[in-house]
Amino acid sequence: MTSLVIDARYSGPPGSGNGGWTSGLVAGAVGAVGGLVEITLRKPPPLDAELAVTATADGWAVLDPQGTLIASAAVRADDIPPVPPVSRTEALAASGRYAGHTDHPFPTCFVCGPQRADGLRIFPGRLPDGRTAATFVVPTDLSPTVVWAALDCPGGWAVIDRDQAFVLGRYAVAVDGLPEPDDECVVVGQPVHREGRKALVRSSLYALDGALLARAEATWIAVAG
Repeated sequence: MTSLVIDARYSGPPGSGNGGWTSGLVAGAVGAVGGLVEITLRKPPPLDAELAVTATADGWAVLDPQGTLIASAAVRADDIPPVPPVSRTEALAASGRYAGHTDHPFPTCFVCGPQRADGLRIFPGRLPDGRTAATFVVPTDLSPTVVWAALDCPGGWAVIDRDQAFVLGRYAVAVDGLPEPDDECVVVGQPVHREGRKALVRSSLYALDGALLARAEATWIAVAG
């Protein structure tokens, strides 16, 4: 058994951990395994609480101090296709169309919240074909968890709109290579399929020279009104 703590800085919806950051911490706690690790968020991840990560018959469970199941993890068999890249110019133009600048369900989100001067400040705007894109300046405290977080919201904003908020439900990331601190990258998101309250999306992180750095696939869940 191991443990992890989601620092209050890494919030998503108020009072709970950002889904991408939380999932990256869980993946790191699980360690190297054969295949990709897929994280399913069961409850809003609590901040500043010690969460236990324990092995189960089919993967791992993440429990809060009261024993409530917060998340589970399992090895994923399928690979993740990349989202096609766009240029830095296209990504900058898309960021200028970011709907979250004026209408954001969680404006203090660590990844995409416009009210977070200390966040990743990734502002994914829509492209004409329905994908999203944004530029991303890599923080100095780079880690694989940062990459998991950076790929989270660009996928979500491919389905989020002013009439419907979504939260991350299931998430897997394949890291092909880490950028360097202070590098500028491009991140793109793409809607894949939607059925009822569930939306399947993908996202990818690219270096400015077009090198693929990471790929993600996620299921987002519409918040009940």
